[in-house]
Amino acid sequence: MDEVKTESTELATTAPAAVAVPTDGTANIWNNTTLYAQAVKQAKILASSELVPEGVYRGKPANCLIALDMAYRMNMSPLNVMQNLFIVKGKPGWSGQFCIAAINASPRFSTKLEFVQLLNEDGSTKGYYAQAVDAATGKVCTGSPVTWDMAKAEGWVDKPGSKWKTMPDLMFHYRAAAFFAREFCPEVLNGLQTADELRDVRGYEETTAKTVITLD
Repeated sequence: MDEVKTESTELATTAPAAVAVPTDGTANIWNNTTLYAQAVKQAKILASSELVPEGVYRGKPANCLIALDMAYRMNMSPLNVMQNLFIVKGKPGWSGQFCIAAINASPRFSTKLEFVQLLNEDGSTKGYYAQAVDAATGKVCTGSPVTWDMAKAEGWVDKPGSKWKTMPDLMFHYRAAAFFAREFCPEVLNGLQTADELRDVRGYEETTAKTVITLD
């Protein structure tokens, strides 16, 4: 019983601090020893949780510590960051859903992100671009278009495991949203690319084939 009480007490005293964001604009876990010590404890707790994504964060307190720092800087829940920040061949990238949600939640725009389809003369899809209305000026902000010609020229379509062949409309939306974010609200991505952009450039993770040997 004493061991259970001790563990519960530690969780109760450290977990709430995960939402405490430095208020002076300068202190962070890398230059403040108190914040660093708290963050290390929190990272260990998060790494032992079954609620954090497996593979990238579960059992990896160092990765959880980086996610905590990102959460502090963006004033977000650490769990929200970990559910949407992926590692693609050593590079961190946001999920496409997060990119769209972050833009929609930004007070800079009075409307939700809209995806406008571009058509060829024969009625087939040529591409998409994203747009939203600036809350301060009422001006329509139009992102750069993403087209099939671009996707093919950049080699995104032919990458092994590419989703451009199986779900092109979704990939168009994700890429158009990323373009829009970097042009009009780069702060919502905190300087990072999306995971889909990274996969288009670096390729998708290869699945390791497993050989099963029986002794029959």
